[in-house]
Amino acid sequence: MSVSPWAAGRYPRHAFAGWNDGGMSQQNVIEELQRLGMSGYEAKAYVALVAAGAPLNGYEVAKRSGVPRSTVYETLAKLVARGAAYEVRAGEDNVGYISLPPSALLDRMRREFDQSMDTLREALPEIASPSQVRLVHSLSDRSSLLARAEDVIAAARTDVFLSGFPAELDPLKPAARRAEADGVDVSVVTFGEDKDPVGNTTPHRFSSPEVVLENLGCRLLVVSGDREQAVIGGVVNGDAWGVYTDDPAVVLVAVEYVRHDIAMHLIAERFAPDEFESFWTENPRLRRLRADHGAPAAVLKRGAGTGTPPRRPRR
Repeated sequence: MSVSPWAAGRYPRHAFAGWNDGGMSQQNVIEELQRLGMSGYEAKAYVALVAAGAPLNGYEVAKRSGVPRSTVYETLAKLVARGAAYEVRAGEDNVGYISLPPSALLDRMRREFDQSMDTLREALPEIASPSQVRLVHSLSDRSSLLARAEDVIAAARTDVFLSGFPAELDPLKPAARRAEADGVDVSVVTFGEDKDPVGNTTPHRFSSPEVVLENLGCRLLVVSGDREQAVIGGVVNGDAWGVYTDDPAVVLVAVEYVRHDIAMHLIAERFAPDEFESFWTENPRLRRLRADHGAPAAVLKRGAGTGTPPRRPRR
């Protein structure tokens, strides 16, 4: 009979350490393997083989894994077919099974996944019909707002526009840096100090973050990718509201909102600081535009997405 992979040193005894000492459980591993394409029985059988540290026959696999004896050999055959396990023979009727080392299995799964993604990336657009409707869907909490914003950044191939406060921009920076590394033009407006800027970052200097927060009533986040899709939302304390859309009109407004802020700062830099500050704070027409305070925040206080927008005060 072949030497056990554990004894041969093909993978370490600690490869799945932690199952019984407060770390990841066998059930967690089984669930993750299922997410990567194994059936429940295949995942259970594979985990039993890995944990055994020596070849097992079908009866032993069934006993240790909980796979029914009536299907265990079919399950093991599937593992062998996918290369996740191997037969070990010692005589005509004595057949055991050993697992492919975990690191090798995961490397193989990654290669297969990448190959499938490359194939689908080429094939799906060829069979897709032009969209008959424009998407607009609500985002009711901060985690979903940030997750959808990250999706928009990750999908961008040409340009990304971002505007927001550091609390929301910081979690998006890894995706923005990956986009920039892939040649995407990243433009950012940040409301507050940013010690680790990404892309072409413009600090908002017309008003302090506190004043902006008071005026808007929330930490506004605007994200657009390739001028084809956008996420717009706001955060107040732990509550959030937002939308994702690929509607061209809304995306255009989102992009122009960020571009306008950047352009205003570039223009302001051509004037004396005191002169522009006086104009920005004292001009009655600008003060009028900043007079409405925080309708989104009022909606959040009444329950994000559940109440009707509050009435604006009479002027």
